[in-house]
Amino acid sequence: MTHTPLRIGLIGAGGISNSHLPHLLTLGADVYVYSEVGAAELVARYGGTVVDRLDELLASVDFVDVATPTFTHHALVKRALEAGKHVISEKPLARTDAEVDELAALADELGLMLFPAHVVRFFPEYVLLKEAVASGRLGDLAVLRFSRSGAFPTRTPWFADRALSGGIIMDQMIHDIDIARWVAGPVERVSAVSSKAGDATVPVEAAHVLLTHSSGAISHIAGIWGPSHLPFTTEYSVTGTEGSLAHSSAAERNYIAHLANTNGPSGLLPEVDPAENPYFAELREFTNAFGGGPVPRVSAAEGAEAVRLANAALLSLETGQPVEVHTPSAQAIGK
Repeated sequence: MTHTPLRIGLIGAGGISNSHLPHLLTLGADVYVYSEVGAAELVARYGGTVVDRLDELLASVDFVDVATPTFTHHALVKRALEAGKHVISEKPLARTDAEVDELAALADELGLMLFPAHVVRFFPEYVLLKEAVASGRLGDLAVLRFSRSGAFPTRTPWFADRALSGGIIMDQMIHDIDIARWVAGPVERVSAVSSKAGDATVPVEAAHVLLTHSSGAISHIAGIWGPSHLPFTTEYSVTGTEGSLAHSSAAERNYIAHLANTNGPSGLLPEVDPAENPYFAELREFTNAFGGGPVPRVSAAEGAEAVRLANAALLSLETGQPVEVHTPSAQAIGK
């Protein structure tokens, strides 16, 4: 039996495309790349085929992977869906609530798959957290703390324009907003504060977001875009009635668990493969679904909910007040 390779169209050749194209090729896909700039250089680096027009790409492929700036996602994803293609889109799924709702509804109406690339769900430390919570090893969750810091992305000016990127909350902290909702459930209230320092040449931005979950658990999320020499680090500490689990990418031990019961299966944390590249795992899961495989761990509805929560945090920044959010049912968000 002859195997027909996946034909995937990659839109975009910026920084994040370097985490998409080589893994798509490793999966055995025929990849066609369209970008206003940089496509030839990207293909020269990894392989694939450059196409000169978006229409040409859409006519050549079965699936589309959108890896472009945030403010372009809505138009490109919509175009691909209207062309009858299943779509992977980098996070955030789009910039506004109205845009993500339209994309999710359109995919549903057309019977097409739309997967937002919330890659942190595929990092082993966060897989471990999800499984520890789902198995009940931490008991009822009380407080979750997340932190993510790195250099301010000054090389790409649109990141600093909150109207285009959503700033640090929509671009960086949406990862932990999504994880908090993934592990602790629906959110009812969002509040946020932020600060800025430095100037246009050496900017620093920090934000704190507080999520109140329907269960009563509270998530505190901190994000920093700092000076150019600031290393990228991630941390979490999650505590429930049966114990706690903490992770720090800067620590010698990647995670530390304190559990009430360490005897028998209930006290064992699941094994995860620390060597597997999360971007590869993510794209493999999505492309397997395109071929009829299992439903991936993140849905369009969940990507839309992450955007709504990030926008609620941005509204809280503007008003100085907490924002009450509508909580979709578990069924509506695929959980």
